Amino acid sequence: MEKVTLLVMLFDVLLGLGLLWLAWQLLESRDLFKAIVLFVAFGLLMALAWVRLDAPDVALAEAAIGAGLTGALLMAALAKLPSRDTSESLADEKGYWLLRLTLLLVAVGLGSVVLSLPESAPGLGAEIASNLASSGVNNPVTAVLLNFRGYDTLLELMVLLLALLGVWSLGRSAPTREKPAGQVLTTLVQFLTPLLILVAAYLLWAGADAPGGAFQAGAVLAAAMVLLLLAGWPLQHLLSGWALRLVLVAGPATFVALAGLTLLDVGLLAYPPQHAGKLIFILEVAATFSIAVTLAALFLGYRPRASNKESG
Repeated sequence: MEKVTLLVMLFDVLLGLGLLWLAWQLLESRDLFKAIVLFVAFGLLMALAWVRLDAPDVALAEAAIGAGLTGALLMAALAKLPSRDTSESLADEKGYWLLRLTLLLVAVGLGSVVLSLPESAPGLGAEIASNLASSGVNNPVTAVLLNFRGYDTLLELMVLLLALLGVWSLGRSAPTREKPAGQVLTTLVQFLTPLLILVAAYLLWAGADAPGGAFQAGAVLAAAMVLLLLAGWPLQHLLSGWALRLVLVAGPATFVALAGLTLLDVGLLAYPPQHAGKLIFILEVAATFSIAVTLAALFLGYRPRASNKESG
């Protein structure tokens, strides 16, 4: 038993040191491609760290969004950047030293906050557990995100939507794909896409009782759409026009509509206990599709043109 405990402690120490080393290496790297690869590796290790902290919901979100889709977004952004000479100028060196100093101050500040925390804190676990039966779900994380603090999730959806509008404001369209996907990528996409859709459906359905939910399901569904885009599937036509706009606002609009319907009865973004389960499931379905389409549209990196028939 002592050997197992010692091995677990050794694993945790190596995991922490690995995270610090990856963070330092990706911030120090002048090669943007290498920095993105290190960022993805950092996200995967961070997901493992969340698992060690008994936070599987956060681990799923970190792996799907932090490491997976964010890495794909960074790669797509890097592909659109003009090539530049990596031999840094004096101005760049000054910028790097300023960045190092800022990060050092942030690290010292965070370290002092962590060291100032009490050894034991009551937290909100007991209060959440006592109100879980009236939340409509059995998973405490889902209860917090979609019932007790639903406005947090609403604001997160709004941030994603605003980010997409910001990307669209940079340009309307981009050249069409020049090279078809290779056979390896095409076969991989044909195998993975149905699997990812099934995983997304499971995460959406299981979110009420187990780790999962709208953000994890939406991220996995977005990953399937990104794979299809990489393989040359013409999803640009689906990611344009009124259908796209309706799906994008479906999540936030459902939140706002339910908030308006229940405002006079039980309060803002609170639900009657007898209907809470059904209302939360409706919210999760709408949010899943909004998150998936928003992330896929962000990866596309430009505002697709509507079809000629639709645009008139």
